Amino acid sequence: MEQKIKQDHSIGANIRRLRIKAGYTQEQVSAKLQVLGVNMSRDFYAHIEGGTYNIRVSELAALRKVLGCSYDDFFQGF
Repeated sequence: MEQKIKQDHSIGANIRRLRIKAGYTQEQVSAKLQVLGVNMSRDFYAHIEGGTYNIRVSELAALRKVLGCSYDDFFQGF
């Protein structure tokens, strides 16, 4: 069973900020996630940024690698 993080606060805005800071489009991030073995379309990635998708722990770990950030960066402001 895969674990998911149920968002009580949306981390999507922080993920979007980190993506823009890294200079990636949503399409580029989803492609990089797929290279890491995370099957995610751009549409699903957009739902993460919008806060309407409960992100899996494995997806968050892969995003940390793709965006070159720490876990703390995802939760900044909470």
